[in-house]
Order: sequence, then C-alpha cells, then structure tokens
Amino acid sequence: MEKLRIVFMGTPDFAVGILDTILQHKYNVVGVITAPDKPAGRGQKINTSAVKDYALEKGLKILQPTNLKDDNFLEELKSLNANCQVVVAFRMLPEVVWKMPKFGTFNLHASLLPNYRGAAPINWAIINGETKTGVTTFFIDDKIDTGAIIHSAETPIEPTENVGQLHDRLMVLGSKTVIETLVAIENGTVQTTLQNDSPEIKTAYKLNRDNCKIDWTKSGEEIFNLIRGLSPYPVAWSLVQDGEQEWNVKIYEASFEKENHSFQVGTIQSAKKEMKIAVSDGFIHILSIQFPGKKKMNVQELLNGMKFSTSAMAL
Repeated sequence: MEKLRIVFMGTPDFAVGILDTILQHKYNVVGVITAPDKPAGRGQKINTSAVKDYALEKGLKILQPTNLKDDNFLEELKSLNANCQVVVAFRMLPEVVWKMPKFGTFNLHASLLPNYRGAAPINWAIINGETKTGVTTFFIDDKIDTGAIIHSAETPIEPTENVGQLHDRLMVLGSKTVIETLVAIENGTVQTTLQNDSPEIKTAYKLNRDNCKIDWTKSGEEIFNLIRGLSPYPVAWSLVQDGEQEWNVKIYEASFEKENHSFQVGTIQSAKKEMKIAVSDGFIHILSIQFPGKKKMNVQELLNGMKFSTSAMAL
C-alpha cells in the first residue's frame, strides 16, 4: 500500500475545516495551494486567505499562483512529488494540474451532485426550499463539478436553518467524507459512479446583487427561504422607502406568518417591538436588520430609535 503524499487546494474557511481534519488523521500534506494575497477595503490592507493563515500556523509549504498554467508554478508543483490532490472551494484547474498525481485529483463539493453544481451550492439549497442536501467527492475532469462520484453523504436541512449553520454542519460531514475517500484511494478500493445529466438538474449560480435582492411579490415562503439562504453572508437586501427617505437595508433574520390580509404587498407595519412586511400570502416578520452606516440590530433596538409612517414600504 503506497502512502499518500497530498497537495491540498482551497481558499475559504470551509476548506480550512477539511484540511485540519486531514492533518488530524496524520496524512502527509506536502503542499497547500491557495489564492494570492490581495488588497481589500478602504485602506487596501493585504488580505490573506483563511487556508493560507491556517497553513502558516501549521508550517505547511504554501504556493499562491496567479496563473495555474505558469511553467514555474508547474515545476514547483511537480517537485512536491504528490500522488493525490484534494480540492475544496478553489478555482477551476487546468488539465495539466489535475492529471499530474498518480492517484488523481478529487474535489469535495457541498451538494448532492449532480444537483447544485457551481459557486454557491449551500445557499441555493436553502433558497430553493430543499429539505435535504449533502456533500460529494468526485474526481475532477475538464468541466465544472461533473466528474465521476466517489462518495456522497446526505443530511436534512432544518426548516429554520440558515446558510451559516448549514455551512458548519456540511464542513463536518465533508471532513468525514474526504477521509473516507482518502482511505479508499490508499487502499485501492475506490469505486466511482458517473453523474447523470438531465434538464431537471438544479444549478448553484454565483450570487450577485440582483439575485440577493428580495422580491416582495413572491410568496412568503420563498422570501423567508431567500433570507435564511443568504444569512449571515452575503445577506438579502431590500429598499425601504418612507416619505422622502430611502434606505438600502440588509435583512439577516425573519419569520413568515401565513395570513389573509388586504394590505398592499410591501407595506411596512411597525409597533413598539414589531416590524412586519405584507406579502401576498401573509407577513414577513423582520427580526434582525441593518440600516446603512449602522450596526446589525434586532428590531426592538431599531424601533427604539426609529419610527415608520403608515406609508412606509419595502420595495
């Protein structure tokens, strides 16, 4: 049985949880590839990836190529003499990279493939009101998230769970699934299943300003799912108008109450401790919100210092 020499590729917190588990299981990680440092924010402070911070702490060899086809990078990668590559939340790899190791390159994806291929699988599973999701390991090929499946594991999505909570649970489930995959590769017992393509497959599109905006004409359930599917990041948003004033607000937490009413969709009703917005089939109760230039606050805190008129609307 040949011992694994692993190169790990990843960038965000989700990938850190997986890398940590690999090290805890005493696997030999010979190198870590992560995104280049980049200036961010007003002060253009240099931002390093979560994976880089963790790898530095553990004394692992780090590569941060801007171009994955660069000859110098490819030479350096080859010199690590890895026989397996593990990819978690990284970018698309050129063939010359994923074909390099003897035992192949596998990816951990946070969905039950073939559903939710793409950039934001955890968010979209909640936004679309799914009741279950999971994780999948698969061998990388020349398309995005289409390779032969090695292992998958399923978990229910709780009715009020937000994306932050589900992210953390999938990180634990993903860690376990990656270890199962590494054991199978090391033992030579890997069995794969080809993905079936069909028109019904749901996609995990990249999140942007447009698809994070709340459409108050949708059903209460759809709006509720969008809010929890984007909380705590990148956060659902809406315009709020009251007389001459208009704000762009972020809504972190809400609940939905089904009810017949005669209010115009988007009408804001607020009392001492309550703020609710009329939708076609009931009310969205706002629980946690952020106004421009203010900190995130619960509705009681907001209403202590702010009053809405009867003509206030969410747009």
